Amino acid sequence: MDYTSVIYAVLSMGGIGLFFAIMLALADKKLKVEEDPRVAQIEELLPGANCGACGLPGCAACADAMVKGDVLATACPVCSEESQHSIAKLLGVEVEKGERNVAVVLCQGGHSNVVQRADYEGVATCLGISLVSGGDKACEYGCLGKGDCVEACQFDAIYIGEEGLPIVDREKCTGCGACATVCPRNIIEMHPVSHHVFVLCKNHDKGADARKVCKTACIGCSICVKNDASGGFKIDNFLATVDHEKYGSTMELPTDKCPTNAIVAVGYNDEK
Repeated sequence: MDYTSVIYAVLSMGGIGLFFAIMLALADKKLKVEEDPRVAQIEELLPGANCGACGLPGCAACADAMVKGDVLATACPVCSEESQHSIAKLLGVEVEKGERNVAVVLCQGGHSNVVQRADYEGVATCLGISLVSGGDKACEYGCLGKGDCVEACQFDAIYIGEEGLPIVDREKCTGCGACATVCPRNIIEMHPVSHHVFVLCKNHDKGADARKVCKTACIGCSICVKNDASGGFKIDNFLATVDHEKYGSTMELPTDKCPTNAIVAVGYNDEK
């Protein structure tokens, strides 16, 4: 048997392999990007939740963006104040402290307030209900109460209360916004802790129709608008809304004559 062709083939393949190995080694050395060691250090200081509250895919991406100067040292709202100061020290910058955000549930349509239109049996998630039938409540704007927001929260800051509505623990809330993102009815909003007065309703139906389905629905009567000199309240498509820039951070309601008590002051003593 002639082994010459076999030897040539082996040598040729070996030579080609060696050539590409050398080229890859040279390319790796030439093109290698040295990672700033601060990236790993900052990532260690971040909570590791990968919640996306910073607007980036995860904590590693956030750390990299901080080192590059694309985001502030306080970009992670979940970080403790101590960690933020440590990150700022690593970056050689001052901490620019912003106001903490918390989740606010804009609905009071619990079991005792809202009209039940049916007994729902089916997919036990808010998203599933919203896609299939709209759920068992007569209000088409309110909370569905199946706890998608609770599942989304990684910080145990929200739970379903006795009335079947989510309740936010404002002390634990990190402002990550995960609960607001998953709510199919968009009844959870993120607000600075200094915002205290809210219209806890999202119903845009005419007053009479809104009141038929929920005792605490806003009926667009304009009493709040007439009794507020700041111009911080307005009626938009049969629903009262608050302009917090105008109304400020007061805890006093614009009026005590709201017929359905849709306007509520929340979050006392938590401006931290």
